[in-house]
Order: sequence, then C-alpha cells, then structure tokens
Amino acid sequence: MSAELEKKAVGDGVHPDQGPPGSSETPQEVVDQLIRSSMEAKTHAYCPYSKFRVGAALLTHDNKVFKGCNVENACYNLGVCAERNAMAKAVSEGYKSFRAIAIASDLNDQFIYPCGGCRQFMREFGQSWEVYPTKSDGTHVKMDVSQLLPNSFGPDDLHQHATQ
Repeated sequence: MSAELEKKAVGDGVHPDQGPPGSSETPQEVVDQLIRSSMEAKTHAYCPYSKFRVGAALLTHDNKVFKGCNVENACYNLGVCAERNAMAKAVSEGYKSFRAIAIASDLNDQFIYPCGGCRQFMREFGQSWEVYPTKSDGTHVKMDVSQLLPNSFGPDDLHQHATQ
C-alpha cells in the first residue's frame, strides 16, 4: 500500500488490538487496493483438486495487509480457506482486531462469499468489520460480519450463564 493510501486509511491511528476508530469507513481507494491484493493472493492458491482459486486480503486498523489463499489437501477436510489463512497469519503476528477483508475468486457472474466456517472464524474477531465479496472483474459489495452471520455465537456468549 502506498504511503499516501496509508495516510488516508489510518485517520487518527489505532493500536492493532484496539477496536475500530469511531464510525470511520475505509476510503474507496484503500478498498480498491485491498481488492487488488486479494486478487494477487488468489494467484498463489494451491487447488489441484477443485481448481477453485480463492484469495483474501485482510486489513488491520494500522493498515497492515495480510494475504491468504486457499490450500487444498488430498485429505479434503484438511484444506484451509483463504480467509482463515489470512486471519491466522495476522493473529500469528499479534493482530486480533481487523478493519476489512476482501475476497476474490474466478467467479464471473456472482460474488464470492465466505463459507460458513470462515464466517464463524471472522465472527471470533468482531461483528462490525467490513467484508468485500468480489467478482472476477473487481466489482464488489460491502457488508459487515454481522450481516454474513446474523444472530451469531461469539466470545462474549461464553461469559454468559443461563439463569436457573
């Protein structure tokens, strides 16, 4: 990401583990760059079985981008989705709060949405961060995690106890 885009995206700046600053939206040029990064990540997909390439680019509050791609395995259930791959990379670097994620595939006529497992994985890190499903030409829709997984179960639910 260029220094100019970083300056526009940072706004008042946030520590990686803090929540989003106010109600600021990600500037369109930053979203566009994030989508391009997800498309680049897609080129590294390892998908010899399905041939279905997926890339993801995850943006932190301090504008670090983590890219991920799907990685398949001959034992099918051991494959890793692009979105979870990017989030795991970010968490392994100390980030636990995210601003946005863009997801890319080779689908032409429909947007690529995260699978159910990825939606729950995203929910672990908040409900209000931005999600940008894309088509292969880069067109996109904007959502947030709560729209992808309404009435969800998350970390806060583990601290609630049923009353008897």
